[in-house]
Amino acid sequence: MSIEVFQADHGGQGLRIGIVQARFNAPVCDALRESCLGELKRLGVEDEDIFICTVPGALEIALALQKLAQTGEFDALIALGAVIRGETYHFELVSNESGAAITRVGLEHGLPIANAVLTTENDAQAEVRAKEKGADAARVAVEMANLVESIATLGDGVEDEGV
Repeated sequence: MSIEVFQADHGGQGLRIGIVQARFNAPVCDALRESCLGELKRLGVEDEDIFICTVPGALEIALALQKLAQTGEFDALIALGAVIRGETYHFELVSNESGAAITRVGLEHGLPIANAVLTTENDAQAEVRAKEKGADAARVAVEMANLVESIATLGDGVEDEGV
């Protein structure tokens, strides 16, 4: 018996990656972007295969992701943002709604989306997590793009027998 197992593939050569970055909490979001771009390049994604756009805040990320997904131009997308707890319920609303919307876009379009929208208690936590989370988002996007491509080939060569 032979079990086929997909091995994580972090080769980014030839992949087209779209990034949507929130501008709210700019220092943290800029750190996420720089870390993400550095890792994408390390994984072999070419500069000309990376598209970046910015939006006002975390709640606007999903719409931009949806529009990018609709183009059919990308193998994976990345969401970058930071929601830092304040003294009101707004933190929970933004965290929950942005996360759910990002997930919905990926599922509706069958497109991997690495969600690197940080949700932290304070600025210090966000600053500490930004570098690793940005790089992690790059690895997730590349690995999932490769996984989706591998899964798509599973049906290649199989005739539809009109069941």
